[in-house]
Amino acid sequence: MKLLGFLSLFVVVSCQPLQDAGTEDKTFWRKVGSDTLDTILNRKEETGIAKNVIVFVGDGMGIPTVTMARIYQGQLNKMPGERNQLTFEKFPFVGFSKTYDASHQVADSASTATAIFSGVKTTQATIGLDTGAKYDDCVADGNAKAKTLGMMTWAQENGKDTGIVTTARVTHATPAGTYAHINNRDWECDSAIPTEHSTCVKDIARQMVEDAPGKNFKVILGGGRKQLGAESDGETNDTSCKREDGLNLVDTWKKDKTNAEYVTTAKDLNALDLSKVDYLLGLFAPGHMSYVAEKEETRPSLKTLTETAIKMLRKNSEGYVLMVEGARIDMAHHDNYAKLALIEAVEFDEAVAAAVAMTDPTDTLIIVTADHSHAAIMNGYPKRNNEILGLAEDSTALFYETITYSNGPGYEHHHPTDETVVSSCSPDCSEIEDRAMSSMRDIRKEPDRENDVFYRHFSGHYRKLASHGGEDVGVFALGPKAHLLVGVYEQNYIGTVISYAACMGPEAHRCKSAPSSSTSLFTHSTLGLLIYALLPRIFIL
Repeated sequence: MKLLGFLSLFVVVSCQPLQDAGTEDKTFWRKVGSDTLDTILNRKEETGIAKNVIVFVGDGMGIPTVTMARIYQGQLNKMPGERNQLTFEKFPFVGFSKTYDASHQVADSASTATAIFSGVKTTQATIGLDTGAKYDDCVADGNAKAKTLGMMTWAQENGKDTGIVTTARVTHATPAGTYAHINNRDWECDSAIPTEHSTCVKDIARQMVEDAPGKNFKVILGGGRKQLGAESDGETNDTSCKREDGLNLVDTWKKDKTNAEYVTTAKDLNALDLSKVDYLLGLFAPGHMSYVAEKEETRPSLKTLTETAIKMLRKNSEGYVLMVEGARIDMAHHDNYAKLALIEAVEFDEAVAAAVAMTDPTDTLIIVTADHSHAAIMNGYPKRNNEILGLAEDSTALFYETITYSNGPGYEHHHPTDETVVSSCSPDCSEIEDRAMSSMRDIRKEPDRENDVFYRHFSGHYRKLASHGGEDVGVFALGPKAHLLVGVYEQNYIGTVISYAACMGPEAHRCKSAPSSSTSLFTHSTLGLLIYALLPRIFIL
């Protein structure tokens, strides 16, 4: 009966048909509140050791983006978006991490990745090194002393398998945070490293292929053929660094491995018999993988990549550690492409649902978080069920979108100016604002804007790329020791909990000898999540 009570709550809260808000009377809301209270009161803590750990990073997925994606997903499914819940929002334990780093109030993905994966905060744009190392300046002795070991090293030292999945280049800041130790996140290939530092440190791609822990990863899936010197002729659309040392690091990766497979398309990935594969490298683009909305046939979904990684890693009876990044949420926000960002966030949530369906909450700790937020805002006061990508206010004298940005390139679209000014403007481009403040575009005359994934939403200040946001980000946890992630804490604490929960790394001495199972085989919340992941959404609707 308790299980049925939880499932009825799940249907009421998450899958209520679209209706007028006026039907949500006091009886409705008191039942919602009471059912939620019942779920919380019956929630059990998973107290065993985490055999497996999966860390999902929604790059740039701050609280505003989570809210927007929740509404967007709900509206896609013809239900009240405001009452929808993303998969990870149903996780039983939720906290907030403070994302500032050792040098900046508003952090980047390099320093935040180091904090999450190693438990050590560091300087902006550096990876796998503490503050004893200098940004953009390699000193061999200094780097050696500043090196921080993280969850992938801890896992491998304990006999676990490891892997990474990303929609960015596999050498980009977040994935690199799982294996690299470098003074500048942009040193992804040899040509990017200044000559004076070229003998001091290997580029990120070489570190991944040649050094532990990267060389021991059983699964590497993402983009970035160019950084590994494996791009094909004509692949020139990526503007990031290109190898000049003549190395093909895919060949290097293959040399010392048995049963190793390298794939570049979704078709080739799907054709693999994973039972016969011990090592898998998939690079599906010369640079970052394409956006979901671009519908490239060669691009596997993030859900497929996640499922593939879990199938590979769960072969090891000792367990595994996996990092999955939804990277292009951040990149869309940088360009003020709000719709693209939300589409990417929904795909990210589908990958989380797949992981929940494939794992056991009694032995697998799943953490969903963001590395940092973005300068995206959800404005007042749109009515209930208003299109999240539409106008918040629409009158003759006043009109503006529900989603806008504090800064970014969207300013130019909404305040038309001479394009030559934009291309040659000063760092803050203040002259664009001076010239354009009096001429704001009437976007109501652009009826197709909501269907255009590359439409730029309004921004209040011109910047060639929108900045990150500095507010705390959510941490959603399920599985063993997930209850330790409740509260407000420093971002590096996530790495500390991973160490303790899996009984590996610096906190291993503190964990007690406990069975992998919890005191309750299934809690209401975790069982509900499993059912949610397994049942098609249309069935519930």
